[in-house]
Amino acid sequence: MSKVERIVTALAAPVAAAAGCELWNVEFVREGGRAVLRVYIDREGGVSTQHCEAVSRALDPLLDEADPIPGAYTLEVSSTGLERPLRRDSDFARFIGHAVSVRLYAPRDGAREFVGTLSGHDGQTVVLDDGALVFDKKEVALVRLHVDWTDAL
Repeated sequence: MSKVERIVTALAAPVAAAAGCELWNVEFVREGGRAVLRVYIDREGGVSTQHCEAVSRALDPLLDEADPIPGAYTLEVSSTGLERPLRRDSDFARFIGHAVSVRLYAPRDGAREFVGTLSGHDGQTVVLDDGALVFDKKEVALVRLHVDWTDAL
């Protein structure tokens, strides 16, 4: 986590909590020559545009005062989304028993992506389907919740 992300996390967590949400993640990136600060929030029952707006309006003056980002940037506050990435140990613990997609840096048995039920995570390994698939942290590029969109239709 960068210095900007640490500062914004400290500012945004209580703002999100005051709006009835939790802070999920903060990203500071440069895209197409512009700086973008993304603040992701979550809440039981889902995040509405009103939640995003409330967090954005309350966070904006705090960012102006703290001034953690030199120059112009765009602030985006949004939901984590249904297929949110799992990054922290607490994310993994919260979603044990849920379907996840694991993307690897290099193929294993000809595949780079595996879908299964998250059954364990100890900080060094990601375990799917009660041990049928075990991935070392070093080989995992991304773990995110998986939604089977064919069931949603």
